[in-house]
Amino acid sequence: MTPVITIDGPSGSGKGTIARRVASVFGYHLLDSGALYRLVALAGRRRGLAADDEPGHAEQARTLDAEFGTDVAGEERILLDGVDVSFEIRTEAAGAEASRVAAMAAVRAALLERQRAFARPPGLVADGRDMGTVVFPAAPLKIYLTASPEERARRRHNQLKEKGLTVTIDDLSQEIRERDRRDSSRAVAPLRPAADAILLDSTGLAIEQVVDQVLELARSRLPAMN
Repeated sequence: MTPVITIDGPSGSGKGTIARRVASVFGYHLLDSGALYRLVALAGRRRGLAADDEPGHAEQARTLDAEFGTDVAGEERILLDGVDVSFEIRTEAAGAEASRVAAMAAVRAALLERQRAFARPPGLVADGRDMGTVVFPAAPLKIYLTASPEERARRRHNQLKEKGLTVTIDDLSQEIRERDRRDSSRAVAPLRPAADAILLDSTGLAIEQVVDQVLELARSRLPAMN
């Protein structure tokens, strides 16, 4: 069986960064499930779908023409219908749209098998909000990564500044709290730790410290890592 490490958590917890680092160390494949929902939302908007058109967005999820890779500099490169949308899907607006689309049961069902298909040798690190609870419930190592809302807003603020985007920490804090509320209260696959997940609070920790904790857990839980 292909070993799977799931890293779930709220917006801005650092799960994407940690997942990429861990996948790189082990040579595993990477599933950024949030990017899939952002792509579905973007595809729907480009096709003029109403925000609450669940069947329409589910159809976009089923037929999504998306490619994931890196550019010559090793940076993330994501294509939608052959067009590079790497920057567009990482905006705060795209995140809010993805949170709305992710609450649609038909969209989640349409993406389920597509996400599971990412699990192939030598292994997979999957990050999202329901990786350990719904998509890979049998994963041998499940991490639930969190941090205080203030810490998450600060990190997100720094990320957006690096991309040349101007937002205030107060606005980000409000958006993060709203997304937390939306994601944890939705009827389908709400944001919550799996019963057997290991909780890691990254507040005040450097990325390297969190990565080291996850690597240590992986080596103790996954025999192939020993």
